[in-house]
Amino acid sequence: MCDGNAVSPDTAREIGGIVEKGGATFVDGGIIGPPPVKPGSTRFYVSGAGAERIAKLLTAGALEALVVPGGPGAASAVKMAYASWTKGSSALLLAVCALASAEGVEDSLLREWKISQADLPARSEGAAKSNAKKAWRFIGEMEEIAATYAAAGLPDGFHQAAAEIYRRMEGYKDGPTPSLAEVLRALTPRRPA
Repeated sequence: MCDGNAVSPDTAREIGGIVEKGGATFVDGGIIGPPPVKPGSTRFYVSGAGAERIAKLLTAGALEALVVPGGPGAASAVKMAYASWTKGSSALLLAVCALASAEGVEDSLLREWKISQADLPARSEGAAKSNAKKAWRFIGEMEEIAATYAAAGLPDGFHQAAAEIYRRMEGYKDGPTPSLAEVLRALTPRRPA
């Protein structure tokens, strides 16, 4: 059995133990990238006793399979570390924009970003538009990342907060893609006047 869900290394090891206790071979996996349409865009990291075999099976198409040294949990650790940055930094960027909007200084922040962080205005728009419809999927992943940090003795609060950012966006799942302004309104609770 090969599991490719975005779970903490501890969760992967727990699943692996159950599978192996039942007599099957368990391979841990972590997917990074978009759906594999063209070669070179998507990697499937695998670890565990059967990882080499799974990697050979999966490299026939557009998906690239890479073996991570270590047993079950190693591939999940790669996924958790990678997503903690990509999805976590998007959540932080959206939270920063929501704070500026809530405090009425969004225009001033954007003006400063254009001077000192020229890529952030476009990245903010991109974070809202590309993540809003799938934010519901990221809630559990952020919680698994937080668990991964806690298990490593690192602070887990940032990714718990990222889970909350995505929880506030989950209503966009089935609707049209929202603007950045709409996402910021969803993120910011109504403040008393």
